[in-house]
Amino acid sequence: MPSKSSARLAALTVAAVCSAASTVALTSPAHADGLRIHDVQGTTRTSPYAGQKVTDVPGIVTGTRTYGSSRGFWLQDPTPDDNPATSEGVFVFTSSSPKVAVGDSVTVTGTVSEYVPGGTSTGNQSLTEITKPTITTVSTGNAVPAPTVIGSKSVPNRYTPAGDTAANGSLAGLTLQPKKYALDYYESLEGMNVQVKNTRVVTATDPYAELWVTVKPHENPTRRGGTLYGSYDSQNTGRLQIQSLGAVADFPVANVGDTLTGTTTGPLDFNQFGGYTLVASELGTLKSGGLKRETTQKQSRDELAVATYNVENLDPTDATFDAHAAAIVNNLKSPDIVSLEEIQDNNGAKDDGTVAADVTVNKLIDAIVAAGGPKYQWRSIDPTNDTDGGEPGGNIRQVFLFNPERVSFTDRAGGDATTAVGVTKVHGKAALTASPGRVDPTNEAWTSSRKPLAGEFAFRGKTVFVIANHLNSKGGDYGLTSQYQPVPRSSEVQRHKQATLVNAFAKSILDVQKNADVITLGDINDFEFSDTTKILEGDGELWSAIKSLPKSERYTYDYQGNQQVLDQILISPSIRRGCDFEYDSVHINSEFNDQISDHDPQVLRFRP
Repeated sequence: MPSKSSARLAALTVAAVCSAASTVALTSPAHADGLRIHDVQGTTRTSPYAGQKVTDVPGIVTGTRTYGSSRGFWLQDPTPDDNPATSEGVFVFTSSSPKVAVGDSVTVTGTVSEYVPGGTSTGNQSLTEITKPTITTVSTGNAVPAPTVIGSKSVPNRYTPAGDTAANGSLAGLTLQPKKYALDYYESLEGMNVQVKNTRVVTATDPYAELWVTVKPHENPTRRGGTLYGSYDSQNTGRLQIQSLGAVADFPVANVGDTLTGTTTGPLDFNQFGGYTLVASELGTLKSGGLKRETTQKQSRDELAVATYNVENLDPTDATFDAHAAAIVNNLKSPDIVSLEEIQDNNGAKDDGTVAADVTVNKLIDAIVAAGGPKYQWRSIDPTNDTDGGEPGGNIRQVFLFNPERVSFTDRAGGDATTAVGVTKVHGKAALTASPGRVDPTNEAWTSSRKPLAGEFAFRGKTVFVIANHLNSKGGDYGLTSQYQPVPRSSEVQRHKQATLVNAFAKSILDVQKNADVITLGDINDFEFSDTTKILEGDGELWSAIKSLPKSERYTYDYQGNQQVLDQILISPSIRRGCDFEYDSVHINSEFNDQISDHDPQVLRFRP
């Protein structure tokens, strides 16, 4: 995944220009008089009056937004119709801070627009708005329409219908079935005053004053309070994003498993960062669930501990080195081998041709020593400048740390950014032609993406092959609330090619030595149930060891209310045989608002 912060910052940069560029193609302008809000909203996701001017649409102001690039107010009809598919609320886009107040009874004349948050290329649903408004205040101080309570019984268990095949899978023109599908239910409340009660937090507060709750506490719960994303058909219908119309400083700072007690009330919006969002004018009171960071077991003398940890664009200017070091020493118990992902070059995102990362790595190693850990040694291969994706100029790469008091690294010259590592036979056993080396680095599958790093280690006289990966991110995939259903996942195309190459390389080791200990690990950027993982596993050459955990503990990442697997450690049959290994997804980041990375590290312990 692209990091949440980088994705958000990029989107905010263009937000102001999107309102004009991301509007659905409209019909010829016309006038429509005497309409109510439910007429404007209609029974589908697209207004029947899109592109038309509507006159004197009445309603009560339920909320005002005076910040950001989408300023305006929400208007709701206090006299609803009897059709559950038609929303009684709508957003009025004023572009500048609105002059109305909550409780004002107004009429609005303007043009109906279908705005796509983030632009049409995101695949997002559109938001029905009235734009270029002329507003007439009829009276002030009126009661706001009572909120519709969103709860476990009101939200359907089925997430979404399939889109219209005649419209490239779009939902936009389909009649809403709010009693059958969750997405249709939420859409039928678009712009209305809604409320949730006593909801559990399932994604911690982020730097943008947002969190996610579930209104279905028994829907795929994880052991520590989250909601598990366990298959493409388990989107989890009870998830809802919470923002606030109040000051950011007053927003609750929550972790997974906390609860917003009491009522949280406000208009239901739709945005590009998660879809349906309750923008609260009233926030519940935060009650802590007491979540603590996990600590794994220390490996025994004859166990090899191998970890993978995405340190999220670590560069020498970051303030997280001590925290990462403490996590490696105290929470991961100083693994013998650590595969690090997202190590940036020595000047981070400055794009001046620098590719070396020795300053970054050695700063982390020194911090580990200061935290009471071992003096790790390290191996890596510098990428060719600006060819491996990630933050421009950062030149992220994988790095092996290893504890020389417990493990030795078998160095073989010849590995560089563009030379492919191979496998040969030495004394009847498999050996790498270069160590460290890169797996088929010039193959088009790795275009603008990280190349796998292979290394040969020795532990108590036994050889262990480790392949460190950071596969193509999910950037560009449509979100679960996309108007296109089933959701297209375009990023899989490249990731499947990459998985094919990694599996082939692991197989080449096993073809030479059937009982070789091979570990393929890293930020796989895909789920344990995905086709990417199936390709990596092949015909039994590898197996994703996170599947040895109970389902409720299978997650490494928390995204939009769904706890999911992105980081994996896959093992060869010699390690899996007899189940003589232990696996731990060590939850120290993904569930917490003060995370130092958005990924949880993974640890494998076994006896070679």
